[in-house]
Amino acid sequence: MKTEYIKAKDIIKEWYLIDADNQILGRLSSKIAQILRGKNKVNFTHHMDMGDFIVIINADKVKLTGNKDDNKTYFRHSGYPGGSKKSSLKVIRNTKSEFILYNSIKGMLPHNKLGNKILKNLKIYSGDSHPHKAQNLKKIEI
Repeated sequence: MKTEYIKAKDIIKEWYLIDADNQILGRLSSKIAQILRGKNKVNFTHHMDMGDFIVIINADKVKLTGNKDDNKTYFRHSGYPGGSKKSSLKVIRNTKSEFILYNSIKGMLPHNKLGNKILKNLKIYSGDSHPHKAQNLKKIEI
């Protein structure tokens, strides 16, 4: 027997709509990462971008368990001495709520060029509206 790999021209990508309202962050992120990677398809190939496009709405209404709203912090560094900054989850939820879901999904994808390419298939919006109505989105429940 010989293993047959799918070719790039044979990949069919679909568009999905996911409503993040009252969804738990980690569980939602892991399901989205699997769909973005293409692991839900029968002919999954690990070295190719086989995943589908995903549009997420209501990213500001995602839930976290425990005391993460009070205790969780995000760290970043500018690269200069003394350039470290910490932001709490409450502050980020009020300013750029899409970042919480984006950062969670990004951590579940490969940390290489393929992961960066896959991440471009993800569109996150904090409200109900989105500009992707022409793509005939299929709504899926997670």
